[in-house]
Parts: sequence; structure tokens; C-alpha cells
Amino acid sequence: MGRLSRSVLGFLLLCCLIVAGEAEYLKYKDPKMPVGARIKDLMKRMTLEEKIGQMVQIERTVATPDVMKQYFIGSVLSGGGSVPGPKASAEAWVNLVNGIQKASLSTRLGIPMIYGIDAVHGHNNVYNATIFPHNVGLGVTRQVFFFLFIFEQTRDPQLVKKIGEATALEVRATGIPYAFAPCIAVCRDPRWGRCYESYSEDHRIVQLMTEIIPGLQGELPANSKKGVPFVAPGNTKVAACAKHFVGDGGTTKGIDENNTVISMNGLLNIHMPAYYNAISKGVATVMVSYSSWNGKRMHSNQDLVTGFLKNKMKFRGFVISDWQGIDRVTSPPHANYSSSVQSGVGAGIDMIMVPFNFTEFIDDLTYQVKNNIIPMSRIDDAVRRILRVKFVMGLFEKPLADLSMAHHLGSQEHRELAREAVRKSLVLLKNGKYTTAKPFLPLPKKAPKILVAGSHADNLGYQCGGWTITWQGLGGNDLTTGTTILNAVKNTVDPTTQVVYNENPDANFVSSNKFSYAIVVVGEPPYAEMYGDSSNLTISEPGPSTINNVCGAVKCVVIVLSGRPVVIQPYLEKIDALVAAWLPGTEGQGVADNLFGDYGFTGKLARTWFKTVDQLPMNVGDPHYDPLFPFGFGITTKPAKN
Repeated sequence: MGRLSRSVLGFLLLCCLIVAGEAEYLKYKDPKMPVGARIKDLMKRMTLEEKIGQMVQIERTVATPDVMKQYFIGSVLSGGGSVPGPKASAEAWVNLVNGIQKASLSTRLGIPMIYGIDAVHGHNNVYNATIFPHNVGLGVTRQVFFFLFIFEQTRDPQLVKKIGEATALEVRATGIPYAFAPCIAVCRDPRWGRCYESYSEDHRIVQLMTEIIPGLQGELPANSKKGVPFVAPGNTKVAACAKHFVGDGGTTKGIDENNTVISMNGLLNIHMPAYYNAISKGVATVMVSYSSWNGKRMHSNQDLVTGFLKNKMKFRGFVISDWQGIDRVTSPPHANYSSSVQSGVGAGIDMIMVPFNFTEFIDDLTYQVKNNIIPMSRIDDAVRRILRVKFVMGLFEKPLADLSMAHHLGSQEHRELAREAVRKSLVLLKNGKYTTAKPFLPLPKKAPKILVAGSHADNLGYQCGGWTITWQGLGGNDLTTGTTILNAVKNTVDPTTQVVYNENPDANFVSSNKFSYAIVVVGEPPYAEMYGDSSNLTISEPGPSTINNVCGAVKCVVIVLSGRPVVIQPYLEKIDALVAAWLPGTEGQGVADNLFGDYGFTGKLARTWFKTVDQLPMNVGDPHYDPLFPFGFGITTKPAKN
């Protein structure tokens, strides 16, 4: 009897081992299997609740372990300024992301969440990160090369690609694998508060600058299928996001989230081309615009999101909403949320950035699927796309981050790259009071006494602009680390040159001090999105009075820090030299590099500089084109012989 019992027990144990062995093999967890097979295997195991969870992106402040596990949340984000703590380190970020990820991995199927963040000019939410010039400045950069002894110049997409590579490393340094960048809007009216996020008013320049995508994601392998998303596995690249689909830069009077009134032909010829480039380079995700096209909200536009983007353009990554984007389908927002859920998901949006009231979204969508209002096929399409990106980028194989990348955050190499980008993004608009006058720039490094003035001369926050540490940006020098233009000037001039700084001097102070020359730095305060919409586009006070007080008494160069062209014509006669520096970021030394002739000015306007706001909108090629400085204008100089 005992021998028989032992035999039976052994047989049962063997059966258990066989069953356990079979249970251990999950096709979707096998990296050797094709992505399609892994998706299919995982999806057949998923419940409706698990599928809908994958479609939800919530803010990190509500992403508790219990929430992640109970609702099977597929993605988490940091909104603008949402950080683990003041001046948080790379380690603090990694611990935050890993803590949320561990909750996702503990669920029944262990599907990793994907963490996203706005990294639109470097890793801009993070203290000590390298802050690159905003896109409005990068659009003016040029590369110079020789071909068969012929001197040629073009825009500089390779520089932008390098910025993408550096940004990816810094984002990964904090444990984050997904960046909501690049913005490939074509800004057609500088009154728009997001114009600085656009490379140009000309779609051809925006198309060139999509080269940032392989910088962020890696080079798409040869012979890849059209529209397939690609993110190089490992921990040096991030999933990118082309935004905002489509026509966000063409709204009436530049009003943010407003209506773009344009024919289908105009939409395809101006606002759509860069999306073809982005998709051909394997962009992983596309974000939908808050704006409308001819009265139809993009977040509910099935014809363009599904019919055009997914079906005609063959995009196979996932489509994500903007922050509370489906709420804003109605006016006022959230007025008929069930209808907004139906129209948003029905339009073809795969992942919904909720970001706080996620249970309402989950309940509404679940009800609509169970009652055949939204077909199960639409849910499966969304989840298939989300999983495709997660599998392609290797998130299942390496879901947790470590500190091995932390040294990339704000590295000297990246700061030197940003300094180069600043130099190349400067546009010299005037150089000498009269056309026959001797050029005013470059400035001599050796002079008895010089004046640096203006509200923006010693203000790192103003240099960086919006989307820096916080959503709207900040003034002052405590928000992060970097070099102000004032300090850059002090670093550059001869040790015997006395540098006097006065933010807003009166005319008597200027005339009585016998300055050799003055550097005046003025511009706009930081802003983002609708808070930057402007009908007057003026330099903020006391900028105009500073220009008048200083430039009326001493030879001066005026440097304008702004996210777009601003009203400058009234002051132009008094100014000896004028430089458009846009929003250069943390590396102000790049401005001094050009001012003092260590490098020459090479930038050419990628936007039309208007005379008065009454002319707007005015873009190159328009019948009424009469600019102060035309598209493509920029005075070039050679390095000084020191």
C-alpha cells in the first residue's frame, strides 16, 4: 500500500511539474517570437477590463499602486511641472517611475505601463537637465558644406537629430521611456501662444526637422513596413510623439485650440506633409490636436484620425489624446462626457490622457462596449497598437530602469551641443545704423567700460521660456542650472573690461557713464499654450523704455528673447545692431560666442517678421507680403580675427 501511494504521489508530482512547465511558457513574454504573435497571444488572454485599462493614461499624482493594479492602467504621465519634489535628482525620478512600474508588473498578466513626459526642448521638466533652444530657434539653423568646390547652405536637420539623441539620453536618465515630442505644427500666425513650439511657417522646414525623430527613437531599420512604429531596444532611446494632428498652427487669429479654416487641399499641402515624414521615420505615437478643422473638433474627427492617418497613411503606432482632450470635444468642456467618450474613441484615439477622473472614463467606456455603442473591434484596434509599441521598444524585456544613465543628465557634452544650437539659432537682423556704416558686430572684447541692460539679461527663466520646470515657465535664476547672457558676457570679455549691469537704467545714468557700448536684452515673459496668445505681440515692459534710454545715449546691440517675431519697428532707428535670439535655453554662452566674434552669425529667418500686427496673418508667398524682415533673411558674419 505504501509503495503504491508513493508511486501515485510521484506520478501526480510529475504531472504537476509538466503542467507548471507548460504554464511558465507564455508566448507574449518570449522576445524570440514575432511581435504580431506576441500581441495576438496576449490579447486573447485579456479581459475587457484589462484592455480598457491599457487605453488609459493617468497623471502620476493619482497613480498609486492600488490604482495601477485595480484598473490595469496602461500609461502614466507627468504633466508640466509635475515632479517628485523640488530639484528632484535622476535617482528620485527613477525611483518614482520604477515604483509605479512594479505595481503594473504585479498584475495578472504583468503588462508594463509606459511613462510619458513633455520633453520638448530637452528634458525640460527636470532640474539640471540641458535646456535646448525652443523649436522656433532651431528652425533658423543652417549647415554649410562644400560639394565639388561649390559653397552650399541648407537648414540643419542633423543638429536637430543630435538634440533628439541627447534628449533621449537625458529622459532615459530619469527612467522615462516616452517623450511627447516633437511638435510638428506649422505656425501660420505668431499671435498663437504655441508658435515657439513650431520650427517654421514653411512646411518644408518642418519636414526637414522631423529628423529629430530618429534622434529620439533610433534609425528605422531598412525594409521596415510602412507606418510601423520603431524604437530601438535598450535604454538609450525613447518613443516619440508627433503632435498635434492636424492643423493646430493654422487657427483663426492664432487663437489656441481654435478653428482652422482651410480647404482639404490647403490642409494637405501645409499642415499634413510633416506627418508623412514622421510616419516614414517610424514615429511611435501621434497626439491629436485640441483644435478644430472647419468646425469639427479633431478629437472627434474620425475621417482624419482613422480614415486618413490610420488607413490612408498606414500609421500603425498608437494615437493619443491631449490632456483632457476628449473633455473639450464639447463646449463647455465635459458637458456631455459620455458623448465625448463615444466620439473620441470612435474617432480612432487609442490612448486617452484622462488624466485624473479616470474611473469616470473607464465606467463610461465599459458601459458603451457592453452595450454595443462602441464595437469591440475598436477596443482591440486600440490595444493592439498600444501593445505593438510596448513590444517593439522592448518594454516587456526591460520594464525597470536603473541609475546607469544618470550621468547623462545635464552632461557637459550635451551643454556644448546646446551652446552650438544657440549660436546657430541666432539671426542678425541689423548690423550698423546705416547701410553704408561700418558693421557694429562683432563687439570688441577689450573696452574700458560696457553696459549690459534689460530685464532678460540676467534671467535664466526668461531665456528658457515656457515648458521649463513648470508648464508656464518661471522667471529668475533659481529654476535650474545654466548660464545667463550677462554671465556669458562677463566670461567672454577681456579681464580689463569693466562690465556694468543695470536692468533698467535711465538716460542720465547711461550718458554720464561714458560706456564704450551697450548690450540690451529684452523680450517676452515665459508662457505656454493659450496663456501666450497675444493680439499685440509687444515686448514686455520695461523693455521699450530700456531700449529708448540706452540706445538713445550710447551705441547698442539689442537682443530680443521671444517665442516669435514681436513689434520692433518703432525702435529700429535707434538700434545699431539687432539680434533675434528666440528662446535659447540654459546655454547663454552661445549668444556671447557670436556677439564677440568667436563664431559668425549664420541663422536665416524661418518665420516672416512683420511690421505691424495689422498685417497678420502674413506668410511668405502671400499676395499682401510686405514684411519688416522677410522669410529667409539674416545677415551673415565671419568669425573675428583675434
